[in-house]
Amino acid sequence: MTANGNDFEQFHADLRQVEHRVNRRIDPGMRAVRIAVAVLVVLLTSVLPWVGDTPGWQVLFGDVRVGVLPVLFAAFLLGVGVLGSGLALALRNWALAWVCAVGGCAAAVLGMLSIWTQQTGRSNKVPGPGPGFGLVLAELAAIALAIMWVKVASSRR
Repeated sequence: MTANGNDFEQFHADLRQVEHRVNRRIDPGMRAVRIAVAVLVVLLTSVLPWVGDTPGWQVLFGDVRVGVLPVLFAAFLLGVGVLGSGLALALRNWALAWVCAVGGCAAAVLGMLSIWTQQTGRSNKVPGPGPGFGLVLAELAAIALAIMWVKVASSRR
């Protein structure tokens, strides 16, 4: 009788372990395709002009002095938007989905501030270089990624 009792306890422990593993996973469903498209748009924006005629990859690597906010935005977008999204989709981990959601919201705020800083000048008489098309498109992609990751992370069953 004790062998059956031990077998049942082992089965119950295995079942709890599987349940715990399943509870940490996400299923983004069709949103995974939309997230992948938004990541592709983010990668595409890195070759488009961000600040004046300077492309996004030069802003990220600091080849041109454009201020700290566009560099931070580029780093957040690459780190959370591309790398984080790729890891979260590959591993389907709930905690990574929340990291992408929170990091995506932070990137969206940094993007708005980056656009704003490029429109304002250092004085009242000298305007800034202006945001490029790539920076605006990257901001839209960051907002889309943040919204999608918040929906995925909060929809865990």
